[in-house]
Amino acid sequence: MKSMFKNFFKQRGLGSKVGFGITEVLVASVILGFMCVALNKLQAGNHETFLRLRSRDAATEVAQNLLDSLRSVGASAVPSKSVATGDTTYSVGDVERSWARGLGGTSTVKYSRTLKVLATNDYQADNVSAMGTISHTYAKQVEVEVSWPFKGSTQSITISGVIR
Repeated sequence: MKSMFKNFFKQRGLGSKVGFGITEVLVASVILGFMCVALNKLQAGNHETFLRLRSRDAATEVAQNLLDSLRSVGASAVPSKSVATGDTTYSVGDVERSWARGLGGTSTVKYSRTLKVLATNDYQADNVSAMGTISHTYAKQVEVEVSWPFKGSTQSITISGVIR
């Protein structure tokens, strides 16, 4: 048993050739450095994708909120033009949405909303009597466009709905 320990320490002592050399350590350090840089780039890309998705979800919410508010007041409260003059476009105003970031702080995005009321020719009823013809618009089709800046470009979505 004693000779076994002697042989073990003799093979792995200071004068042996077992272990890592400076070349292996440098190569391993370079590979580890490349892996750290790649993981950092991956994390930054994931963060940008998260911001893009969060901004798009908030834009959908802003558009849906505008449609819901128009539906609550009814078609008669939504101004439009006659069939002959065509569509009407209104700038509704800007809305900001904020949310907490994972690394601290908040992100705030400013959304611009545009409401387009389409011509009402598909949603008109004509009542004819001996006194004359009365046209009644019972619904209006609208398109809500929400746009926001993201990384030097303008992103936008459009949601369409019918207001009765």
